[in-house]
Amino acid sequence: MNMINIKSPRTELTILEPNNAGLLLEYRLTNRDHLTPWEPVRNESFYTLEQCERQLTAQCKSFKEGTGFQLTALTPDRKEVIGLCNFNNVIQGVFQACHLGYSISKKYEGQGLMHEIVSTGMNYIFQEAKLHRIMANYIPDNHRSATLLKKLGFEEEGRAKSYLKIAGKWQDHILTSKINPADHKE
Repeated sequence: MNMINIKSPRTELTILEPNNAGLLLEYRLTNRDHLTPWEPVRNESFYTLEQCERQLTAQCKSFKEGTGFQLTALTPDRKEVIGLCNFNNVIQGVFQACHLGYSISKKYEGQGLMHEIVSTGMNYIFQEAKLHRIMANYIPDNHRSATLLKKLGFEEEGRAKSYLKIAGKWQDHILTSKINPADHKE
């Protein structure tokens, strides 16, 4: 299976390979404070080149196995990470679904790029990976995520109490999903 290189109007989405771990590390270090409220507590090793290399190696493996599609959105010159768009926990068979996670560099926030990145990634997941359902969950206070998912056509399915441990505490999440538009043809 070849690695993904998908162009959107202002980015290029790819499965970042381990030899580009420096790009991921720069993204993590630059956006550490920006992303901390929305992520699990990270130890210092998370912010090392070695850890980025290990993670990218694992991401390449999960892509080849079809169990995950961790897309990195790069600037057109491929010198900077704009954001991340991950389709994880891929389950085939009768479920054909995955979980969506994403983040964007503070520098690029508020420019419509997250919508562009996620919608491009979703098109790939629905058209090429042929998944039926994408699930995305967000902390109720994360108004940007709520707005993004609504614009992308995700439908609210409920609220999960004490769902994930984010920023060091168990937090409720709003559960949403989107069904592959091709599967609505009956």
